[in-house]
Amino acid sequence: MINFLMISMPGGGEWILIFIVVLLLFGGKKIPELMKGLGKGIREFNNARNAIEDEIQEGMREIDKKKVDEKH
Repeated sequence: MINFLMISMPGGGEWILIFIVVLLLFGGKKIPELMKGLGKGIREFNNARNAIEDEIQEGMREIDKKKVDEKH
């Protein structure tokens, strides 16, 4: 019963099936546009993630600086 609930990454055959379905849905001419949009989305996500990481790092440095200043 639990086995059908387990989700894993698709294997080789599943990737081929996914590619064929995408090809049928979007056609050969639309796939480069689709991939370009996907690339932009991933790039924006990574930029946002890096910005958040930088803010967290800066906040941690400020907290450490305040702790050092309080000790002196």
